[in-house]
Amino acid sequence: MKKILVVDDEEKIRSIIRKYGEFEGYLIDEATDGMDAIQKVRDKGDYDVIIMDVMMPELDGFSACTEIKKIKDIPVIMLSARGEEYDRIHGFEAGVDDYVVKPFSPKELMMRVNVVTSRSKSSEEKADIYVYEGLEINFTARTVSIDGKRIDMSPKEYELLFYLAKNRNIALERERLITEVWGYDYYGDDRTLDTHIKLLRNSLGEYRKLLVTLRGVGYRFEA
Repeated sequence: MKKILVVDDEEKIRSIIRKYGEFEGYLIDEATDGMDAIQKVRDKGDYDVIIMDVMMPELDGFSACTEIKKIKDIPVIMLSARGEEYDRIHGFEAGVDDYVVKPFSPKELMMRVNVVTSRSKSSEEKADIYVYEGLEINFTARTVSIDGKRIDMSPKEYELLFYLAKNRNIALERERLITEVWGYDYYGDDRTLDTHIKLLRNSLGEYRKLLVTLRGVGYRFEA
């Protein structure tokens, strides 16, 4: 079942959205302010869409959306009592996917949720993504995430991981890896490959086990 995070300091609003969301077959989770929403995304990160109010205590919706997008690219539908062009533009600049002005029709809101989640699903189907347990390698977006959290690596680490993962379960000779990742005209020290494998293992944390050393041969991404 798809999951919605409803973020609003008004319990009545959260209750209405929960009622209609559950009727549409969604699982509903709630947060009372922007800080609470960010923490829930950090802890869970498995939401298909976030419905969030703009004006909230602790942290406003625009700022919360910006921070959430840094953690995981979850579609956000913003709720606001203000519908001026400036507010809409500000919202879209913050990464908002849709904008609904209060008072709103719960039925229309759920229609918008269905459109956003369908659009998101379509994009995922088109993207070239490899998932192993909590590890997600998005070849299309050139991103790597562990348990929903984006991992920052050097360009060569990305290239090395992408090549290994694309050729998973295949023994790759050291010379082949160096040629494919650094280029056929690379004349540097062979230890550069070993250094980057070490850095890559550190970046992958518990998934370092997927990078298997083949003594006298090279490496294999084993999954």
